[in-house]
Amino acid sequence: GQANKNGSIILNKNLSPLEQEDVIKHEKVHLNQMERGDLDYDNDNVYWKGKKIPRSTMDEGNKNLPWEREAYKANKLKQ
Repeated sequence: GQANKNGSIILNKNLSPLEQEDVIKHEKVHLNQMERGDLDYDNDNVYWKGKKIPRSTMDEGNKNLPWEREAYKANKLKQ
């Protein structure tokens, strides 16, 4: 899934209904993070609580990234 700045969420159409529900919960956490000003992004960087992190230096989606740790807590399924 992908949470977009405009508030939309993009889902993989091949996910089961249960997986889709889980992804939506996860991505809603990211939408909330953006709404409260903790998370932002552009093509080159992710910004977490004011810190700029170049996308080229990170494993995007890694469960240990601070914004992902919070989002993964919303998941029921093991990912």
